[in-house]
Amino acid sequence: MSAQENFGHGTQAGEVVKGVSLAGKTAIVTGGASGLGVETARALLQAGAAVTLPVRSLDRGNEVAKNLSEDTGNPTISVAQMDLIDYASVRAFADGFLADHDRLDILINNAGIMACPLARSPEGYESQFATNHLGHMLLTCKLAPALIKAAPARVVCLSSIGHRLSPIRFDDINFETTDYDKWVAYGQAKTANALFAVELNRRLSSKGVNAFSVHPGGIMTNLQRDMSDAEIKGMGWVDDDGNVREGFKTPAGGAATAVWAATSASLNNRGGEYCEDCHIAEPAREDVPFAGVQAHAQDAEAAQKLWTASEEMLGETFGL
Repeated sequence: MSAQENFGHGTQAGEVVKGVSLAGKTAIVTGGASGLGVETARALLQAGAAVTLPVRSLDRGNEVAKNLSEDTGNPTISVAQMDLIDYASVRAFADGFLADHDRLDILINNAGIMACPLARSPEGYESQFATNHLGHMLLTCKLAPALIKAAPARVVCLSSIGHRLSPIRFDDINFETTDYDKWVAYGQAKTANALFAVELNRRLSSKGVNAFSVHPGGIMTNLQRDMSDAEIKGMGWVDDDGNVREGFKTPAGGAATAVWAATSASLNNRGGEYCEDCHIAEPAREDVPFAGVQAHAQDAEAAQKLWTASEEMLGETFGL
């Protein structure tokens, strides 16, 4: 049995890239200044890739980049300004990247927000959908020429087991006519991440670009920043003493599946699938509460409908 077949729940990102050479390859990791993004970037750097981190805070990003370069011995890491909910900044980042690079081998759409109070983008879109899905769709589609030029290339979209909380609410995506529920909104956004990978893969696989969505696992990071200690405890994520529940992963463990989806030779000529624990996930089952993918997050018709709705919201047709 190969090492890859031994990967599972406890696999760490560094293990995934042992024996993998990404020398000469270029990668982008969103949300690379904290949590999973740091560990994802670390693994890619360890394998020899040149990594760009688009970040909201340049100071924080530069500090992380300096530390990662020193830790990995790989100096080919750069930082640029971008805020996913500010679509002008997403376009500016993409334009800047394309001006300096004609190829992009790996795009990992890792950044995200979770269970936050109701907020809206400048266009009036609910913030979790606007950030987690629309911002990443815009970024990916703008970078598509570089992905196609680098083929075979991979796009990895971070979804979550939270996708179980809601399909796409096509009749009221932005909670304009129904009461806002932060967990339903999060679930919808994570379903959108998975469906985006389905439709992107359908559109670009013939051009050598494959897309996957991943559930990183349960991890305590600053993704929980909008949740109170009492709420985190009430979710059963920590015990009375603040200890993280058994089964949660380290950030490096949480990064493993994204790194695997981005680099594994076992996924050549595949795409659209939802992955977890460094494997393609099985369909969700009622007797397995913390694993599997719901049918609504792999529905090809919903994926095409979401693409069209998203283009309308972004005011742009991408022609991919």
